[in-house]
Amino acid sequence: MSQELDPNFEEVIQGGPFSIRFPKKRDLDQDEEWCQIEIDGQWQKIRFHDYHQVYNIPGLYETIFYRTLRCNSPNKVVGLLEETLNEHSFTAEDLCVLDVGAGNGMVGEVLQTLGTRKIVGIDIIPEAKEAADRDRSWVYNEYYVADLTSLTPEVATALQEWNFNAMTVVAALGYGDIPPEAFFTAFNLIQSGGWIAFNIKEDFLRDEDMGGFSGLMNRLTRKNIVQMESYKRYCHRLNIAGDPLYYIAAVAQKIKNIPQDMIA
Repeated sequence: MSQELDPNFEEVIQGGPFSIRFPKKRDLDQDEEWCQIEIDGQWQKIRFHDYHQVYNIPGLYETIFYRTLRCNSPNKVVGLLEETLNEHSFTAEDLCVLDVGAGNGMVGEVLQTLGTRKIVGIDIIPEAKEAADRDRSWVYNEYYVADLTSLTPEVATALQEWNFNAMTVVAALGYGDIPPEAFFTAFNLIQSGGWIAFNIKEDFLRDEDMGGFSGLMNRLTRKNIVQMESYKRYCHRLNIAGDPLYYIAAVAQKIKNIPQDMIA
């Protein structure tokens, strides 16, 4: 295995089965971050937001984000959901969850630890479903590869038949991963009185122009569409410079559907 030093990179890190090195240029925005991993003696560049590439390599997602950069969002968001459910005398066993931007099943796996047994994943990336089927085949009752902004009638009907009473959206809002229209569509699949658990980078709640989600929950609250229940600021993960990236975890209770004129 080649471990040569390169003046353009930090010291090599042994991340489980992978050797990883980060660039010395570290003043990158979160969606620009990348690293190199060593595969068969060759260094290969991996951009963090090229999820299809990351998911294709078994164990790489966990190695980069969880073992190396200490991501804790699934535990934080699902933990906040559990706290909120307890306050309302609602049990996790009664949940039927739509996990939006499900990726390789990290959030679904944490939901299962609460006792939730009805979990459906949806993601626009085929490689995400392939990774979930490969690495966590026991997590989801069903997993759809679909674009929530343009669901086929068959998928829309199938999703409606689940009668979801909860939705999770973890590390998927902002940076264009899930546009507001997709969020609205998923939201309207949840029964009134159901639970919405999500997180978002705190910067997106401050900057009116970033991500399309600034002020969203305020508008939904003002229009009596949701009741915000819980907030928590926490460290989502470290960036490649080792600095914390702060996110807001939140749980809301749905009151009614988002009207079509607001979605438009």
